[in-house]
Amino acid sequence: MTQPASARPARLRRAGTGTGATLALAAVAVTATGGAAHADDQVTVRAGDTVSHIAVRTGASVTAITRANGLADASRIRIGQVLTIPTTSTSAGTAAATAATPAAAPAATHTVRTGDTVSAIASRYGTSVQAVVAANGLDARAFIRAGQVLTIPGTTAAAVASAGSTASTAAVSTVANHTVVAGDTAGAIARRYGTTVTALVQANGLDSRALIRIGQSLSIPGTTATATTSTTSTATTSAPLVGSTFEGRTYPAAVVASANANKAALLAVGVPSKADMQATIVATARAMGVDPALALAVAFQESGFNHASVSPANAIGTMQVIPSSGEWASTLVGRDLNLMDPDDNVVAGVAILRSLVKTAPDLPTAIAGYYQGASSVRRNGMFADTRRYVANVQTHMTRFD
Repeated sequence: MTQPASARPARLRRAGTGTGATLALAAVAVTATGGAAHADDQVTVRAGDTVSHIAVRTGASVTAITRANGLADASRIRIGQVLTIPTTSTSAGTAAATAATPAAAPAATHTVRTGDTVSAIASRYGTSVQAVVAANGLDARAFIRAGQVLTIPGTTAAAVASAGSTASTAAVSTVANHTVVAGDTAGAIARRYGTTVTALVQANGLDSRALIRIGQSLSIPGTTATATTSTTSTATTSAPLVGSTFEGRTYPAAVVASANANKAALLAVGVPSKADMQATIVATARAMGVDPALALAVAFQESGFNHASVSPANAIGTMQVIPSSGEWASTLVGRDLNLMDPDDNVVAGVAILRSLVKTAPDLPTAIAGYYQGASSVRRNGMFADTRRYVANVQTHMTRFD
């Protein structure tokens, strides 16, 4: 939901829209493996399970589970159903792989700093999110905390030296400068130079919103001369995945940084097709007693059925749900929802729609509540952009009836 930060109840990479930066979180999905399946396991579907959840829990991929069980629609599994979970061989296959593959590089360690995400750490050391998650026993949302020491698997000596050089030389390095260009945010600049938003704010006397302007020269603390040189060459050409404004509103740097981290995570693991997302929405809406045309119209207006969509307000996925709204939706359905998971994202959006339809005096007000926030609609009436949103959604509904 791309509601104004002040009007919407504000997980994943998370930052509240009015409270400043919190610890970064990144969600993890499991991609398909290329090896043949052997020594299959079995899992009995429990209440609240989805194929995506089972894939994360077992380490298999959604594609592999779907193929192994001949599922025509991965979104339709039932409680009590027994699913075959393909696993890789641990005998002859392992021996062959060992003979053909060089010994794994020794693991490095990394101490988490404020603003770090698993995806950023993996990129820094030349490994993968999945490898970091597995090596450290992280959960499906890849929670990390400042000060936590992570084992970084599969890193070469050169990679460790390269990744560690920034931290080891930061204390004696000179301060770099960066000139703000269109699309820059404090969060994106901090990540680019390997520093933190907090350090950037302090070094430049920025306010709590970390507002910056085009042409402004920023001091970048804790950067080496080498890092400055390599970064400067791309500073004017690279742009953040998610901007900082929407409908004339500029969002806090911490929120935008979270949105960019979540966008990068979704792009890294891949998302279902738009057709698959439409099918999931229809099935979920029917199961939850919501008009499928309404759910489809809202999803089309919000994201065009693109689960990789993330807004500057950190509204995530197909249904564009912000983290705090996802927490509310979790209470509505009685289980923890991961907005990065395609199935959970749809469940969250449909659960919110169901609640709004039940409590609003009419359908337009319910639709407005999804965009602007129900409490804001009650206090202020519909804003001009909200009225346009409602009209668009109602028009889209006629297409999906």
